[in-house]
Amino acid sequence: MSTKVILQILLVFIMIVLSLKTSDAQHYVDSKNKNEQQPPNIIFIITDDQQTGLLGIEGNHVAQTPNIDRIGKEGIIFKNAFVVTPLCSPSRASFLTGQYAHKHEVINNDKLGLDVISHTLMTWPRQLREAGYETAFIGKWHMGLDDSRRPGFDRWFSFKGQGAFIDPVVNDEGTRRQMTGYMTDIINEQAVDYVNRDHNQKPFAMIVSHKSVHWPVLPAKRHESLYNDYKFESQKTSEDDLNGKPLLTRDFDKEASYFMENILPEPAEPRRGRGNDPSTIVGDQLRCLSSVDEGVGLLFAALEESGQLDNTIIIYTSDNGMLMGEHGQFNVKRWAYDPVLRVPLLVRYPSLVSAGSVREQMVLNIDITPTLLELADVEPLIPIHGQSIVPLLQDSDVPWRKAFLAEYFLEKVSPRERPWKAIRTERWKYIEYTEEGIPAELYDLQNDPHEEHNLIAEPAAQIHIEALQKQLNDLLKKNN
Repeated sequence: MSTKVILQILLVFIMIVLSLKTSDAQHYVDSKNKNEQQPPNIIFIITDDQQTGLLGIEGNHVAQTPNIDRIGKEGIIFKNAFVVTPLCSPSRASFLTGQYAHKHEVINNDKLGLDVISHTLMTWPRQLREAGYETAFIGKWHMGLDDSRRPGFDRWFSFKGQGAFIDPVVNDEGTRRQMTGYMTDIINEQAVDYVNRDHNQKPFAMIVSHKSVHWPVLPAKRHESLYNDYKFESQKTSEDDLNGKPLLTRDFDKEASYFMENILPEPAEPRRGRGNDPSTIVGDQLRCLSSVDEGVGLLFAALEESGQLDNTIIIYTSDNGMLMGEHGQFNVKRWAYDPVLRVPLLVRYPSLVSAGSVREQMVLNIDITPTLLELADVEPLIPIHGQSIVPLLQDSDVPWRKAFLAEYFLEKVSPRERPWKAIRTERWKYIEYTEEGIPAELYDLQNDPHEEHNLIAEPAAQIHIEALQKQLNDLLKKNN
């Protein structure tokens, strides 16, 4: 073999060795970069008083909500998401802490005391900030009338109590500003501005808390002509349904009980001449959601432009549902029935969630905190009642809860409703009122999904009642 051939063979061998070493080195760099990938950004979007069924992805054939729907279409929709207290302030505190209201103590919407309590909450944004996140709160706080900055937020943009839909006054970093425009648009603009900021190479966590679709349900001027032909058809109410709900249907002297206390948190904003019939009100809910949907679209665009979309967890939900004609009630909450407890819940995070996923398991608002802390690799600093839904995001067959506790406490601002504890299983709903003289309620959700037939007095139901009472007591002890 000639010297020239030997040199050629040796050169090829050296090139192969160098190629393997380069490949190994690149593999090491790629692996290192993967392991050192920045924790996910978080955008948590919450609306106010949005019952399920208002979104296109939920089967509403009238609603035009393509951007909100995109969260679920490119992620996951939970068909059985519930809040554990169906009321604004307690529910929001539960979303933020992972705890039941009897633990975090934001138990009602009364104006006294909540300001102080909500300054003490150990929220998930507060814990993430301590772990290196930049955090922002944009929108409606609504745990007390005080709109001053709560602990754990680098960026603060909020307003007192319910605020106003039109030309609101806001608290922007401690400065009160008179704004011109529509509240939802203003919140959207502030949220997009925050996404576009320099976050000092830190991950960010932002809460976008909308006033929509809370009463007085005022849409933006540009959307007032949407859905002009919309007709809302509520669930028919039977005599059997009403007879089985003596507390709901009892005579009540609202003037004597409500206004004598003089503790209304704030006067309601006027409807500005818009109709009060069900079709107009639900239609206005859909019109309000058009503005929310536009904001979600702007957030998607900002995240895509900055290359952050797929490393951002986007969650969309509401603080409680509403009775919108069910059981003869319209535009009311606080009760233990499914339309009030159930809320929309959509999650997008491509790293874990396959596009178009659907889950039927019962997930709760107290599950959000442990989920986000786990995804950010942060250990909880307080006891948590909820459980992380990370396993459910990846696998529809993981073992999951078969029952949950819900609760409601006495409110001076709403004395018609009385405090209750309830247990909901996959089949049964048992409601126990905590004051003497108010009969309990039992519903077979499998055969009576609309909760129209109270079985509490049926002899055949007594064995189920005893089992549910034991389960309820066990859940109360577990979550004490």
